Amino acid sequence: MNLRRDLSEKVLIADGAMGTLLYSYGVDRSFEELNLSHPDDIVAIHRAYIEAGADIIQTNTYSANYIKLSRYGLQDDIKKINQAAVRHAKEAARGTGVYIFGTIGGINGANDARIAAPSLEEIKRSFREQLYCLLLEGVDAILLETYYDLEELKTVLKITRETTDLPIVANVSMHEPGLLQSGQTLASALQELADLGADVVGANCRLGPYHMSKALESVPLLENAYLAAYPNASLPQMDEGKVVYQTETDYFEQYSEIFRQEGVRLIGGCCGTTPDHIRALRRGLKSIKPVTSKVVHPILELAELDAAEDAGVRLTDKVKEQYTVLVELDPPRTFDTAKFFEGAQKLDAAGVDAITISDNSLATPRISNMALAAILKQEYDIRPLIHLTTRDHNLIGMHSHIMGFHKLGIQDVLAVTGDPSKVGDFPGASSVFDLRSVELVQLIKKFNDGISYTGKSLKEKARFQVAAAFNPNVLKLDKAVRLIERKVEYGADYIITQPIYDTEKAVQLKEALVDAGITVPVFVGVMPLLSSRNAEFLHNEVPGIRLTDEVRERMREADKSGTGREEGMAIAKEILDAICEHFNGVYIITPFLRYDLSIELTKYVQSKEKISEQTV
Repeated sequence: MNLRRDLSEKVLIADGAMGTLLYSYGVDRSFEELNLSHPDDIVAIHRAYIEAGADIIQTNTYSANYIKLSRYGLQDDIKKINQAAVRHAKEAARGTGVYIFGTIGGINGANDARIAAPSLEEIKRSFREQLYCLLLEGVDAILLETYYDLEELKTVLKITRETTDLPIVANVSMHEPGLLQSGQTLASALQELADLGADVVGANCRLGPYHMSKALESVPLLENAYLAAYPNASLPQMDEGKVVYQTETDYFEQYSEIFRQEGVRLIGGCCGTTPDHIRALRRGLKSIKPVTSKVVHPILELAELDAAEDAGVRLTDKVKEQYTVLVELDPPRTFDTAKFFEGAQKLDAAGVDAITISDNSLATPRISNMALAAILKQEYDIRPLIHLTTRDHNLIGMHSHIMGFHKLGIQDVLAVTGDPSKVGDFPGASSVFDLRSVELVQLIKKFNDGISYTGKSLKEKARFQVAAAFNPNVLKLDKAVRLIERKVEYGADYIITQPIYDTEKAVQLKEALVDAGITVPVFVGVMPLLSSRNAEFLHNEVPGIRLTDEVRERMREADKSGTGREEGMAIAKEILDAICEHFNGVYIITPFLRYDLSIELTKYVQSKEKISEQTV
């Protein structure tokens, strides 16, 4: 048996999905654990694919790594699960001449946003552990599949090539035919993988036969690698809560010859495919002789992307030179918007640089901040800074919202996670969290390159500047600042903080930022207190806000003499003194639409001597 020789001489048929056939065991369990608990079923599936005509079967090890198995408490069974998987495949293939591919799946691209994404170093450690298990058991080749993140695939491919001389198949996954999630073309990505030492490069998952064949039309025959295609059976559907795929295998049969004509040497199936699909692929081949030339149809070249109209002086430019004030006005909970727009106009007249509009803060439903922002900009010529939470919008909704922001000319966005739904007016409502806030920052910045989440061209470049939130009210500020570093790495242009009630906190924040080498602008939050009751509510019930004992006592004493508002403003001005000594950016949060208080604080900031060339 010689896989490289066979690939040079003929088209090979691989197997189809394993998970599709194991789905009946339950969605919320590890399919890879079935290598231990249901070995006969695994062997039977392998044999079914061999009987259907597969030249290659892959081990049931797609998620048999530390990162994914730990979600089921199976991290101590990695070696046993991978060993069993290879042995089951060998048992099924004994005496047949069928090759066994050791399968390792991608990590990035399909993470649960509620689970912290692993670092590249964690992925590398997890990958090496699984790779060594498969190699020690004696597989014929390594199959790297379902990698949406090309950098991750290139990283693990390098590790594999440095570790073994076995053939390697490297498959990317696409949302859009012919384009990776980064916007890179499939053709260029596959050439990179070939240059890194992959013997076979191609695509699997997400796309059905039609779109995968269209994607491969843009890929030339490579001099240093062969092509592979593992399409899904179709797009998935939901039937009584279960994921199902179309099972018309005659349709699949048509595409094996189409793939061969596109120069594919290795044809298999991914999600939704069964032994019947593989039998259809085998049946559909008019010849197993590979083609040696093809006509390439590149993805249509797009005209130079137009850039959106500039919004004038950007907040990040002004704040580097002088004091810059952002004021938050909460959207109303009713249809009565008169006071909101009255306040916005008076704040604008007072010289506020932008009105920030929350996205259902504290999980309380309010008028759409997109609607209010559009009115502010179009009817009053006021710059809105709009908040966008990952709580209320799934990935589809967020994508749509961001496109809407762009077309409305809204270019300043604060990306936030959002308070959990259970703390708000509708505790039975669900929180979405398809993305974490850092990933939302990254998503919005992709629009500036004219690229959607899936890598598809948007035919126009946006000009978003994205803010990220930060809570300085923590005990170990130096450690918390690492979160700012990460948000900046993901593309944050500036930082907006929760309100502080301790003058020393401004000093500590500045020192921590300097020590960390963070130079992006920071707008430090201030929210005036109205009474002792207001102060106690914020301290005890609002996540992320902490008041000092001194401030709480001052508000209690002030209430006794009926001067709570005056004392609250005095405290706010003391905080502003500390902020303005170290920062140019000020973020004033207006309590209960009391915009007169925000105007007074804005004028207080403006009365100070301006600090120039300050970067944080």
